[in-house]
Amino acid sequence: MSEIIRLTSKETDLIIRTEPAEILYWGKHLNIDDISEFDAIAIDRGVANGSLDVDIPVTFAAENGRGYFGCSSLEGHRNSYDWAPVFVTKSAVKNGNHLVIEAEDPIAQLAFKTEIEGDENGVFKFRNTVTNLAEGEFTVNRLAVTLPVPEYADEVLSFYGRWCRELQENRLRLKHGAFTQENRHGRTSHEYAPNLVLGRPHFSQQQGEVWGFHLAWSGNHRIRADVLIDGRRFAQLENLYFPGEIVLQQGESTSTPWVYAAYSDTGLNGMSQQFHNHIRQHILHFHQPVRPVHLNIWEGVTFNHEPAHIIAMAEKAAEMGVERFIIDDGWFVGRNDDFGGLGDWYLDEQKYPNGLTPVIDAVKKLGMQFGIWVELEMINKRSKLYEQHPDWLLQLDGYDQPEERHQYTLDLVNPDAFNYLLERMDWLLGEHQIDYIKWDHNRRLVQPGHLGKAAVKAQTEATYRLFSILQQRYPQVEIESCSSGGARVDFEILKRSQRFWTSDNNDALARQKIQRGMSYFYPPEVIGAHIGGAPCQTTHRHFSFDFRGLTALFGHMGVELDPVKESEEERAGFAKYIALHKQLRPLLHSGDGFRLDYHDENTLINGVVSKDQSHAVVLISQLDMPDYKQMGKLRVPYLKPNATYQVKAISIPDYIVAGQAGHLMKTFPQWLRDSFDGKAITVKSDWLAYVGLTIPVLDPQSAMLIEFQAV
Repeated sequence: MSEIIRLTSKETDLIIRTEPAEILYWGKHLNIDDISEFDAIAIDRGVANGSLDVDIPVTFAAENGRGYFGCSSLEGHRNSYDWAPVFVTKSAVKNGNHLVIEAEDPIAQLAFKTEIEGDENGVFKFRNTVTNLAEGEFTVNRLAVTLPVPEYADEVLSFYGRWCRELQENRLRLKHGAFTQENRHGRTSHEYAPNLVLGRPHFSQQQGEVWGFHLAWSGNHRIRADVLIDGRRFAQLENLYFPGEIVLQQGESTSTPWVYAAYSDTGLNGMSQQFHNHIRQHILHFHQPVRPVHLNIWEGVTFNHEPAHIIAMAEKAAEMGVERFIIDDGWFVGRNDDFGGLGDWYLDEQKYPNGLTPVIDAVKKLGMQFGIWVELEMINKRSKLYEQHPDWLLQLDGYDQPEERHQYTLDLVNPDAFNYLLERMDWLLGEHQIDYIKWDHNRRLVQPGHLGKAAVKAQTEATYRLFSILQQRYPQVEIESCSSGGARVDFEILKRSQRFWTSDNNDALARQKIQRGMSYFYPPEVIGAHIGGAPCQTTHRHFSFDFRGLTALFGHMGVELDPVKESEEERAGFAKYIALHKQLRPLLHSGDGFRLDYHDENTLINGVVSKDQSHAVVLISQLDMPDYKQMGKLRVPYLKPNATYQVKAISIPDYIVAGQAGHLMKTFPQWLRDSFDGKAITVKSDWLAYVGLTIPVLDPQSAMLIEFQAV
């Protein structure tokens, strides 16, 4: 018998009919006490000419065998049979905001389970599971989560990128057909993030209805937005399988990754705040709540490790206010370049004749935590491990696999390879006082085979298992998912780590848009944002210290340099922005982030406001020449109603401080000049929300930070 079940939060409702199992409504919370089949009659669709003689629902299984002509949630067969199942609900069990719907096809002898769980923020997560109930094998070609959105949600926002240019925005209008994005790189990837947003046309940061989706999976995936010819629309997200990768014996099951989804009627900001709050409350597990400022030595010394010099670097780092000091690549035997050493996780005693302990002790004595780099899934052929175990590669026998960064991938599905890595990490973490691991993954998977069969899903699950075992054994050790920066970034790996290395590109101008792309789904405390040197190592561009420092402020801050070699002026600059980050860190890492709509695409404005709305900071970044001679107004609508705020420019470019002529303004706005003179500037919140504050014209590649404090 069919039921109407409602999962709800303060802002959002999800209303489901259990037979056939489908979503009837997903959107703004309804001020209705009871919803029944009688209410559902109001949205009965009838049957149009040119259709089948009965209306076909978009069920969770989205079955083609039912007469649904869209993309089915399940595709598979049993030796060419049982390929068009139709599922009938057997039970629907609701426990609070958690619902499990069990369905079955007795002819195909398949079971289909849908799990849905909602949280207090309006974030729902979905997972489908198929089980083979019959003798013999059932091959699963596809298994997806299919979720409907309203007929007016015809604008798509997706994310694409490449190494050093991740998470770029891609918008399109979808009136007919489908938008499909596939990742076959074997990891979450730089190229195609598993994120999707559908919404009303022209949705923006602050306005419009949007439905946001995230596939929590660190391997191959496919995301899709589809329009049927009858106007119905849906999003579909799934693990992408290689041929023969999933074959179920009787009684065996396979599941989709969890799909996280949120609805907002206040634009992308509302969606982001829901995801951020969900991550903070239900996914993140910090060993310590305060996120320590990093110094990573890679850009300072690369492979050239000398313990005395590294200790001197640590001393200078502590003087600048660094709280966690990290040794990167190059500490283990045979690792003097990119060509060798990976897999040989033994200390290079020529570089460290007295071991790691003297360096670790020196770092700890300076009051900092100690971290170290590993890349456990990878191996160089120029290594002792490969000489002893060439069969441990993730590969297809008989083929020459192309290198990437002169390395290959270990087959973690092989228990011997897996246990070897555990043994080496027990040595590293069990015998040294290590607080943090920077875990890299610097190549894509080509011919990812285990015993000749495709094994991306199995490799990904083995990686999760390795992360999980190490966190269970060493709960005090935090982990960064590095992966060349940005290539293993998703909610599932975040359950086993505490930080993402957002991009290998520390170029402040490029980072502005990369970090904005990250901000849609991730809170700032997990976004690794470092102040790089000048020139930038990846792009060789020069930026002012203020622009570099402010760009890194709104994440989990770190620095990349050799502080021994830097000038006093550079070290003072690093220290200035480390201190500012620490001052604002309680707000930045707990408040509600927002991005402001602005008429000039060369101006990015983002901020954070405290939960009680009494304190906010807003960063205005000018990427290139502004379109107009005057910038217009900064309007901040997220402050406390009927309140008065003290407004202060707490970081402004040097040329403004000096009042220099020859830039883009002859005279700066009065409020800013008053701020220079130390005068208290107070403004009503309604004025700030609707009338605004004049923005000075900023030079390209410069930024300013404004603070709002309720008085």
